[in-house]
Amino acid sequence: MSDNQQPIVLGKLGSSHGIKGWLKITSYADSVEGIFDYSPWLIKEQGVWREVKVAQWRFQGKALVAELEGVTTREHAQMLTNCEIAILPEQMKELADDEFYHRDLIGCAVTNINGYNMGIVDQIVETGSNDVLLVKANAKDAFGKAERMIPFVPEQFIKQVDVQGKQILVDWDPDF
Repeated sequence: MSDNQQPIVLGKLGSSHGIKGWLKITSYADSVEGIFDYSPWLIKEQGVWREVKVAQWRFQGKALVAELEGVTTREHAQMLTNCEIAILPEQMKELADDEFYHRDLIGCAVTNINGYNMGIVDQIVETGSNDVLLVKANAKDAFGKAERMIPFVPEQFIKQVDVQGKQILVDWDPDF
């Protein structure tokens, strides 16, 4: 299964809440309640993904809690504590042509406008102002770099992104 077919983790089931099988929810979505925009969920139980549906959810103070279909007791809910919540890639919302999911950028080769191979995007670091590409340099990098941090600022530093071809063109000095 390729990376683009793997379930996308959106959160995690927390501890049980009450006696009727409700669970606390940790959401990694941009808006915490955005995790409920997706249905069904996949949860990873003992290393295996299985489908579940949310029967209902609500805010409990500042926390999110949810009732999953078929989970009706505190004991059953406790067995699901710490299970990851995911969705299939095809459930993701369509983006505009100039927007990208972080997972689409991971593994892209980064080349600067002078043709220098900067390395491969290893991860995306979220900062307050803009995301930053953490680029793992090639083993024999001419500038002795192990990694580079390149701000993901379109037009200024990011000149072109080809998600299909897994290529990113940047205006960035390889010695920086």
